Amino acid sequence: MRARSALLPDAARIHELIEHYARTDTLLPRSLSEICENVRDFVVIEEDGGIVGCGALHLYGPHLAEIRSIAVDPGFRGHGTGRLLVEKLLGEAKRHRIACVCLFTRIPDFFARFGFSATSHGDLPDKIFKDCLRCPKLHACDEVAMVRGRIPKLARVQRRASSDRLVSLRA
Repeated sequence: MRARSALLPDAARIHELIEHYARTDTLLPRSLSEICENVRDFVVIEEDGGIVGCGALHLYGPHLAEIRSIAVDPGFRGHGTGRLLVEKLLGEAKRHRIACVCLFTRIPDFFARFGFSATSHGDLPDKIFKDCLRCPKLHACDEVAMVRGRIPKLARVQRRASSDRLVSLRA
């Protein structure tokens, strides 16, 4: 297996891998056009000329990046594919000198092996406003927010007492 940066011709296979997990509510769905627009964020894992895994590093700025859309072909789970993806994406974050890497997951034990620790969703307003506000599980999220590195202190998110809306406040 080898990891490499994704290319535009990989977008259809990346979409297929993500869609497999989106159908079971494991990952947020990503449209093919969204993947094409952001293909430079993706890393793929190849085995025998075929793509068996993908993941993306979404850059919010030098203060924060997010590992997202980790998807491994079911036939390659348990073979180190996920580990290889995370290591490659963390390498990309280091190359970009990102201070903190975050992710949202239902398998926190896996990511804890890479130095991630649980945090509050409200500590990551960039993520909240990028994806969470359009998620049907916004007020009943079953994912664990995790970070590796120093959490940015630029802003925090809290619920406004008089409504169920999220607001961003400068720290």
